[in-house]
Amino acid sequence: MEQETGGCRQASITRTTKETDITVALNLDGTGKSDIRTGIGFFDHMLEGFARHGLFDLTVQVKGDLHVDGHHTVEDTGIVLGQAIAQAIGDKKGIRRYGFFILPMDDALALSAVDLCGRPYFEFECDFPTPMIGELDSQLIREFFYAVSYSAAMNLHLKMMSGLNSHHMAEAMFKSFAKALDMAVGRDERIDGVLSTKGSL
Repeated sequence: MEQETGGCRQASITRTTKETDITVALNLDGTGKSDIRTGIGFFDHMLEGFARHGLFDLTVQVKGDLHVDGHHTVEDTGIVLGQAIAQAIGDKKGIRRYGFFILPMDDALALSAVDLCGRPYFEFECDFPTPMIGELDSQLIREFFYAVSYSAAMNLHLKMMSGLNSHHMAEAMFKSFAKALDMAVGRDERIDGVLSTKGSL
């Protein structure tokens, strides 16, 4: 449920299936604090970076079928995080709606662009040079962001403009998405209602 506490936009969601049991708590107006436990170390590291650089307070607790592989854990975490983003944003009144960021990290340069339009669309341009990054299958990074974009009903474009090292590329992507989302959910007092000529998002 969305909660308005001292002006903070927050949501907490639990989703349980036969494959995963996930709880995500998100505060869009936080300071970057996180408590992440997915069972996949590198994935934890990416979500911690997302929280810190977006200045979101984020708790993610996951029990997944890692004895199979990491697919359900990563994809389902994206589903629940997307749901939490949508709930925490609420009616979208007064937010900028659009956000974008180009973030460098050593050899990697990642571009992220977000439109909180209520119409899910996803584009992803990145070829990781290694199949695994720590214990995370690099193919699952696309699956995570796809799940986030569709569950949050956002238009999300992610593009790796350059990169040689898979760790740097993934980290740049998560951080650039965080900065773009922070911009998109930011409030602007000049916006009356929602930022749309249709009057709704």
